Amino acid sequence: MKYNKLLVLASVTAMLGTAVAGCSGNADNKQQAGGTDNKKAPAQEIRINLAAEPPAIDSSVATTNPSFTILNAVNEGLYRLDAEGKPQPGLAKELPKISPDGLVYTITLRDGLTWADGSPLKASDFVWAYQRTLDPATKAKYATMLSWIKGGTALNKAKPEEVEAKKAELGVKAKDDKTLEITLEKPVAFFTDQLSLPLFFPQKADFVKAQGDKNGADADKIIGAGPFKMEKWDHEQQIVLVKNDKYWDAANVKLNKVTVNVVKDPNTALNMYETDQVDLTELRGEQSKAYQGKPDLTLKKEFVTGYLMFHNSKFPAFANAKIRQALSMAVDRKNFNEVVNGGSSIPSTGLVPGTVLDGNKQEFRKVAGDTEPPYDVAKAKQLLAEGLKELNMTSLPKFKLTADDTETSKKTIEFVQAQWKQNLGVDVEGEPLPFALRVKNMQENNFDVLFALWGADYNDPMTFLDMWLSDNKSFNYVGYNSKAYDDLVKGADKEVDLAKRSKMLVDAEKQLMADMPISPVYFRTRPYAKKPNVEGLILPAMSKEWELKWVSIK
Repeated sequence: MKYNKLLVLASVTAMLGTAVAGCSGNADNKQQAGGTDNKKAPAQEIRINLAAEPPAIDSSVATTNPSFTILNAVNEGLYRLDAEGKPQPGLAKELPKISPDGLVYTITLRDGLTWADGSPLKASDFVWAYQRTLDPATKAKYATMLSWIKGGTALNKAKPEEVEAKKAELGVKAKDDKTLEITLEKPVAFFTDQLSLPLFFPQKADFVKAQGDKNGADADKIIGAGPFKMEKWDHEQQIVLVKNDKYWDAANVKLNKVTVNVVKDPNTALNMYETDQVDLTELRGEQSKAYQGKPDLTLKKEFVTGYLMFHNSKFPAFANAKIRQALSMAVDRKNFNEVVNGGSSIPSTGLVPGTVLDGNKQEFRKVAGDTEPPYDVAKAKQLLAEGLKELNMTSLPKFKLTADDTETSKKTIEFVQAQWKQNLGVDVEGEPLPFALRVKNMQENNFDVLFALWGADYNDPMTFLDMWLSDNKSFNYVGYNSKAYDDLVKGADKEVDLAKRSKMLVDAEKQLMADMPISPVYFRTRPYAKKPNVEGLILPAMSKEWELKWVSIK
């Protein structure tokens, strides 16, 4: 992001106010923010700060919350999650008809569906999208989730000469233009919920093919069938969405315009909120304390864990478990939460965050207890000494700690650097990177230690645990390889007895925390400042920053 430019614009409010609010005077600004001018109905526009530039808006390859958030606004799946996280019919006319064995889902689309350009949307658009995601040439990180569909794994692992035949065998069929049939490899209790994820959105084949590698990279290279369409994308600065009049439920979409500003600096973001330039912004660090007791404060309770990843081949010393354990136990997670997060989140006690269910109608954390070793400097020093001795080393070579270049992530780097230096005498070089570059380096295994966050894709521990399987090439960025862990997770994946499955997942987390290829730091709860006249906003626990379909300005 262009810091200097945005800082100037944040200070000179007339210029930015014109850009993001469509008005130039203070009176109009007050009216936009729900002031006392009752002669006009409030403009149905919302202005939002987003801390990171989304990578490509392509539902086959997207892996990040910013991308999922925009995708969810400009497109739609068969279902859309409501305020309670329950699936409601989206492009589908009704909830699916599921066969008695739980394997076959028959879904009828609504009448008259179209893409934003007015062309008809058909059941075959879902078939093509799923085939594209599973095609090995697409290199989709989330293809493993679509592998729940019968024949999905075979397609995803197919040789080039086998791909077309495997696509034809895939268990997703358009029975006619309005009827989609999906056959699974095994029953998945939460599959209807999954169909609301961008991964399962339809794609317009001729449009996507025409964009080639640039699909989803700019406003004119994006098409959807959702409540909004993208009008403008000034990269690293601003995204403008406008209402999609072709959307099937356009009559119930109140917002006419959404302006999303990419603002990495939290002080700039808060200044924009307090000068009525935006209606919604995340509060960082100590900022939330000033809003305690005010109607603006809104909490987003998430299924998200922030953690450190140790790359055991890029930095060979991290192949030693005692080194990883030492670095983990030398970070005071409670103090981290106070200093970096302003006390808004919860210090981690394992990988799976609180309130995620265990698949057996109980909270996983209550069943598993604390599986992560506590902060213990003396033990950390002992483990570091033992690990160095096993490696025939006297000290750790200098390495890098990579994170995003937002202010909170920079504070994360600084806090962890200080902890490791003070408690273990270990020096680490901080490497803050723009979000897209940090993600790229992570996916290409180009890091020593990296701080990242993972948000659940569904309400089950498996969404956190199957990432670290030795054969998960999409998300096991650290190269963790444990047969004991693999056996537990893969066993749980096949187990039909829910109590046994829960125990296997608990044991898997215990194994992961004993080996410590990753070090959880906190379970995220995010405070936001929201103008009181913004109604109907949903801050989902999973996958997305916000949901705007039902928002209105009062």
